[in-house]
Amino acid sequence: MTGLTLPTYRDVEAAAKRIAGFAHKTPVLTSTTANKEFGGELFFKCENFQRMGAFKFRGAFNALAQFTPEQKKAGVIAFSSGNHAQGIALAAQLLNIPATILMPNDAPAVKVAATQGYGANVVHFDRYTQDREALCKQLAEQQGLTIIPPYDHPHIIAGQGTSAMELFQEVGELEALFVCLGGGGLLSGCALAARQLSPNCQVYGVEPLAGNDAQQSFRQGKIVHIDTPKTIADGAQTQHLGQYTFEIIKNNVDDIFTVTDEQLIDRMKFYAERLKVVVEPTGCLSYAAALAQKDQFQGKRVGIIVSGGNVDINRFAELVSQ
Repeated sequence: MTGLTLPTYRDVEAAAKRIAGFAHKTPVLTSTTANKEFGGELFFKCENFQRMGAFKFRGAFNALAQFTPEQKKAGVIAFSSGNHAQGIALAAQLLNIPATILMPNDAPAVKVAATQGYGANVVHFDRYTQDREALCKQLAEQQGLTIIPPYDHPHIIAGQGTSAMELFQEVGELEALFVCLGGGGLLSGCALAARQLSPNCQVYGVEPLAGNDAQQSFRQGKIVHIDTPKTIADGAQTQHLGQYTFEIIKNNVDDIFTVTDEQLIDRMKFYAERLKVVVEPTGCLSYAAALAQKDQFQGKRVGIIVSGGNVDINRFAELVSQ
């Protein structure tokens, strides 16, 4: 690592103060049925109840709130399959900042509509043939916009960490925490919070089996790049970790697990039937892995970060009816 100043728990604390009054303090749900099936005590931190339906609003608002007057006037640009797009768009609307969002052609229609509904200008691209980061940089240079990436940014990481901070403050120390993992912003922030507020808590990231770049990176000690994975977890169709997220994960996370799309669908059904909540496929990563690893957590207190609930209702019905 060279030239990086990594965020710390103090940055998470500062982010919590910055987003207070704008971000929701999301509920923590419990389920007797879930506990019995798992063999321990589960605490579900429901970021599907966050503004715009996912944890991404936390980091987006924290980042945009720190813009200079010149940056606010010129505007922000971001790239995202949906949740970061909506988070940036809503935060920009609240802060009166023009927003341009690059979204893949196959992004969920509900996420595109919501992003546009918050007032952002959406530019489409082909995630399988175009480099979204290069395209974003080109537009930013042409129009004088500030790039806020979906995960590899200290302010984004600090903002996402407030979700775990709230969880620990509400339920106390835990013995394990499972976190959904795409580019690693949420996992990095949550790991910083865990190390400070529950030092003995084991922290695990969970990504789709089809896109296990972070698991490979974690095992090999270097950032591994993969092709865009084909998975129903659209929020985790990332190709690699970021420089910031990799360093934090390498030093603060205990392991990274993977789950199949079939396991995600199974947990989508459980959330809907038992907890009465709608969770998008990516948001089910954490619970699916915890259940698969339940034998080593019997009788333990375990946190589950539910990252979001932004899924097209027709797509949701199609998946849970399988």
